[in-house]
Amino acid sequence: MKLKRILAAVSACALAVGIMAGCGKTGESSDSNKSTGEAAKNYKIGVVQIMEHMSLNTIRDAVVKQLEELGYKDGDNCTIDLQQANNDTSMVTQILDKFKADGVDVIVAITTPCATAAAAYSDEIPVVFSAVTDPVSTGLVKDWDNSGDENLTGTSDKLDITRILDTALKITPDIKKLGYLYNTGEQNSVACLKEVKTYCEGKDIEVVEASATTATELSEAATTLFSKCDAVFSPNDNTVAGSMGTVAKIAIDAKKPMYVGADSMVKDGGFATVGIEYTDLGKETANMVDRILKGEKAGDIAVKVFNEDLSTYINKSTADAIGVKVPDEILNGEKTIIVE
Repeated sequence: MKLKRILAAVSACALAVGIMAGCGKTGESSDSNKSTGEAAKNYKIGVVQIMEHMSLNTIRDAVVKQLEELGYKDGDNCTIDLQQANNDTSMVTQILDKFKADGVDVIVAITTPCATAAAAYSDEIPVVFSAVTDPVSTGLVKDWDNSGDENLTGTSDKLDITRILDTALKITPDIKKLGYLYNTGEQNSVACLKEVKTYCEGKDIEVVEASATTATELSEAATTLFSKCDAVFSPNDNTVAGSMGTVAKIAIDAKKPMYVGADSMVKDGGFATVGIEYTDLGKETANMVDRILKGEKAGDIAVKVFNEDLSTYINKSTADAIGVKVPDEILNGEKTIIVE
């Protein structure tokens, strides 16, 4: 009898430990918490980004910070699994498979490659994408107001190409050849190229393309472009952004302006852009996650496009280094942000 009592006590303790461990375990579903309509405990949120660079890290960090503001504190009442794929799309799939196996309640997919891969999981798991330049043309959503998928929505960093290039011509009006530096494997960059060509046709500007998929190729492509062109433009291309320090140095050595698609690329040495604050993109992405966890269907939430209240970003150190004087009307503009 004494042995039976000891075994019973051990079994009870083991069961209690198992239950406690299960609260933070990523392999179990947290569906039972969804009916509370609150930031219930133990939600699992999987966040995947294609690679590490300032723009994407800014979005990721803003997502985590906003989620905490909304009551989701990683390691306390939820698990936020942050993953990046080293610019390898096959690794994105591996990460998403892990999220599925772990029973995440929602996937946050930062960048077009991650969002495209995550869409295949939306039949079982809600997906919120972020920093997808054109989710319509890439086939992620049916249109801007209706995703066509009850488990998919997100935020877009669609560029205002006209405003960026209008600003470029105000600062450096003698552009006759504009280089376009990008990775042909990034759908957002391909979509932007069409808009750039349309704009430049109307201004009698020749567009010279150069593409790269690796850091070495990028360096060679940038060197060639800056030797041929009056200026170079790169959209919010992850391959370029990931090597922005190297590309910016090539631009500075060539004494040519490099216009870019993201504020972080200006902070990393690019010359100028007109666009959004990427922290805002991350905050709204987190707000969508919160709405879904509280019961809304992702497909009922319209894609949020950040194309208003844009700022002009100028890297003053780069301007000085390449010898370009920014007009006072831009430099002193109410919505101009100077980066040193």
